[in-house]
Amino acid sequence: MRSAKEIWEAALGELQLQVTRANYDTWLRDTVGLSYEGENFLVGAPTTFASEWLQRRLHALIKKTLNSIIGLDTDVQFVIHQPQREKATLSVPAARQGRSQEESHRIPGNSSKLNAKYTFPSFIEGKCNRLARAAAMTVAENPGTSYNPLLIYAGSGLGKTHLLHAIAHLASERRSNFLYVSSEQFTNEFISAVRERKMEEFRNRFRRVGLLLVDDIQFLADKEQTQEEFFHTFNELHSANHQIVISSDRHPKSMPLLEDRLRSRFEWGLIADIQPPDLETRLAILGYKAQQQGIEVSQEILELIARKVQSNIRDLEGSLNRVVAYSKLTRTPLTLEQATQALADIAPERSYRATLTPTSVMNTVASYFGLGLEEITGNKRTKRIALARQIVMYLLREEGQLHFGIIGRELGGRDHSTILHGWQKITHDMNLDNQLRRDVLEIKNLLYSR
Repeated sequence: MRSAKEIWEAALGELQLQVTRANYDTWLRDTVGLSYEGENFLVGAPTTFASEWLQRRLHALIKKTLNSIIGLDTDVQFVIHQPQREKATLSVPAARQGRSQEESHRIPGNSSKLNAKYTFPSFIEGKCNRLARAAAMTVAENPGTSYNPLLIYAGSGLGKTHLLHAIAHLASERRSNFLYVSSEQFTNEFISAVRERKMEEFRNRFRRVGLLLVDDIQFLADKEQTQEEFFHTFNELHSANHQIVISSDRHPKSMPLLEDRLRSRFEWGLIADIQPPDLETRLAILGYKAQQQGIEVSQEILELIARKVQSNIRDLEGSLNRVVAYSKLTRTPLTLEQATQALADIAPERSYRATLTPTSVMNTVASYFGLGLEEITGNKRTKRIALARQIVMYLLREEGQLHFGIIGRELGGRDHSTILHGWQKITHDMNLDNQLRRDVLEIKNLLYSR
């Protein structure tokens, strides 16, 4: 009989692939499977608010996920569960116990504490993130002296939040006065301060720190009054040589609703991007995650996961968790066959594949490269057209699951060997060429966002 803990771990592996990073980290990461009796499954959440939020927002998804794992129609309930453990929030140095909460090292909000796993030693370095990691380490060791501000931008799940937390952890170890918030927290606290007429407290809180870290700054882009307040906060901190670190999912130039004066200030220091990890880095990450969990996973299984999941690190970790949980739940050895079965329907966008057509794929790729559809299906072989055409071959095979012969007919009557070569070339080159991998991932996002 599988325990509630084992079943819930498997469910978390599934849910991690179905919800956003913010929702998973905030509401699901600290939950635990408490009991499973009859048709009732009990889940423990750390707070009343978290329990109510899960019941209200994620109940249907969690119930569906549990039913698929257990194989029975099961009702799920959420209760408060607070095991005795070391808190992840940061303690205040003894010498400062008498000071106000605003000056403490704790992060505001119950859901925004530092993740104890997000440190510099646990950040796997590769070609895709080397500059961002080096810059983060530099400002962590010598805040305010170089790269001010430091802006790290990357797609979802690639490690920008990890680096911000790593900087904050080092600041905590050195008893530095820092504050880490998301842009949403900054906005909410600003609105509350205006409403409650506590702007002086708000400004003291954000403008007297030696290090300010703001995650997901792109969400300020359409909030004029919040941008105004952050502009003045930025100026005061920068003029005092206090370090500012911000993260975003895009370059400042790609934020049309961001005020020009903020955009220019973001470009004063260093802008470092993190690209999707290459195969070598993905394998290193998986190996580290397996070692963290104290499990032995063969190289061929790690390579299977690394080749299947190329988009981001969070999905990579979630896929490993899924494979391990599948093995535990079925009480079978962790083999390549079991891993393949566990990952059979892993792609979150798989449910949308039925809506993909050769025409939609070709039009999306053509638009991305600024080409016409007739150039994709025609005989021209310039470097740009040939690359776009081979990406179409790859996507129709990988995402559309079409046979090579069908793909050839859609692409103007090309033969089987031509399609096979194009698919193999993109599959191979994506593990070596960061720009190609990013292009393919962006095209996939365009396909599945329609």
